[in-house]
Amino acid sequence: MNVSELLSRNARKYPFQEAVVTESDRVTYKELNEFVNRFAQSLKDQGVSPSDKVVLFLPNTLEFVISYFAIQRLGAIVVPVNAKLSQGELAYIVEHCDAKAMITHDLLFETAKLLPNLPTICIKTGEDSGVWRSFSKLLESGADGEILCQLKEDDESTVLYTSGTTGKPKGVLFTYRNILTVATMMSVEMEMKPESRILHMMPLSHSAPLHLFLVAGTFVGATHVLSETFTPERLLQLVHTEKTTHFFGAPVAYLFTAKQPNLPSYDLSSMKYWVYGGAPLSKGEVEFVENSFQTKSLYCVYGLTESGPSGTLLMPEEHGEKAGSIGRRGALGTELRIVDSEGNDVKTGEIGEILLFGEGIMKGYYKNPEETKAVFLGEWVRTGDLGKRDAEGFLWIVDRKKDLIISGGVNIYPKEIEEELIKHSLISEVAVIGVPHPEWGETVKAFVVCRDELQDIGKECHAFLAGKIASYKIPRLYEQVAVLPRNATGKILKQVLRKTHQEV
Repeated sequence: MNVSELLSRNARKYPFQEAVVTESDRVTYKELNEFVNRFAQSLKDQGVSPSDKVVLFLPNTLEFVISYFAIQRLGAIVVPVNAKLSQGELAYIVEHCDAKAMITHDLLFETAKLLPNLPTICIKTGEDSGVWRSFSKLLESGADGEILCQLKEDDESTVLYTSGTTGKPKGVLFTYRNILTVATMMSVEMEMKPESRILHMMPLSHSAPLHLFLVAGTFVGATHVLSETFTPERLLQLVHTEKTTHFFGAPVAYLFTAKQPNLPSYDLSSMKYWVYGGAPLSKGEVEFVENSFQTKSLYCVYGLTESGPSGTLLMPEEHGEKAGSIGRRGALGTELRIVDSEGNDVKTGEIGEILLFGEGIMKGYYKNPEETKAVFLGEWVRTGDLGKRDAEGFLWIVDRKKDLIISGGVNIYPKEIEEELIKHSLISEVAVIGVPHPEWGETVKAFVVCRDELQDIGKECHAFLAGKIASYKIPRLYEQVAVLPRNATGKILKQVLRKTHQEV
């Protein structure tokens, strides 16, 4: 079994069922499968072969879905990347993954076209442009006829890039077994059926929207409703008009939408599963969202890209007393432990690192055996999150071993920002941390030591970082300090900086 075969089966089983709905298209499973066959044939004619890496630099569009399945139908490996990446970040991934081809959108073409080392095969939406071939023309010219994908569950499928504390993105390599395991988990836990209508507004380049909702929904023959961007108004409109049943979003998506004054005018009664992840919601936030949405169907999911993602769940009925927790059991097919620094299980109430185990866990980091070895404890993957269980068995995140910042459900790694800021000619030292934010969960703050006094440190740094890193990673808060606190060995004490911020 492989992901491409899921689509082929649904084309035979549910030929006239809507597969993908966008602002301009309504495509059945039979039609989608035909598109995938034709585009796969064109990719093959262009030179894409089994095991080649193909980068998808696309928003949530029909072209993304067609490309995703077509690449895997050929036995090639799909590499979806965030549409908000800067040119430098995109260039690193394209080179690191040894991309044979890249597919992008007209909206992102200005970033993609100037890469220093373009892949051999370049495809974009819209018209041809130089070495860039038109997606629509390739789709139209592709030969008809079913392409059989013979890949098995242990064959490699996908590489998703996630930033590491070293500042360089790491490629998380998945087999079909990994992806089908977590897709099965989500389809069971969230009771997905052919009648389900799944709303996709979070980037399909991320593991949860891609594996837990696109693949899981395809597994059962559900309908996918796609939106290129998220806005609260757009979310409400699509639920109201498309009668969607499932949605996954970061907590900030719920909090922003819950503040819409015209929310009561929308019919949200079709929604059965409001799923959030990336960070917990507090008790007060849960009550606010539930009251605004008039629902008792909030589900919290916890995991990490390296685990598929799969991890734990907090069910709707548990939110009343345990909001802020990530649940008390592993999701279907996933086990968890909390261990001390020696790898021994800790007792109730004690803090330790959360470990996860299951067939959804990645094969390893692409071309990075050292990091792969470091992230595993036997067959268990280290999350880097510190947590503890309460007396009722519920799990609570108390801190992160790494300096990961989660803002609006998106992972941001401080070292990556620090390495760019320190290149500024007037900055001698910098430390970046996450600080509490009432809507985003956390926001990014930079403490900067300057060689000369800067009149407007925020404006200066923001302008310096623009175009070097993705906009969502650029700090919103800045503080110019004389020195950074360090321990005896010279390591910066970020916990002191967090305390300093809280006391301001």
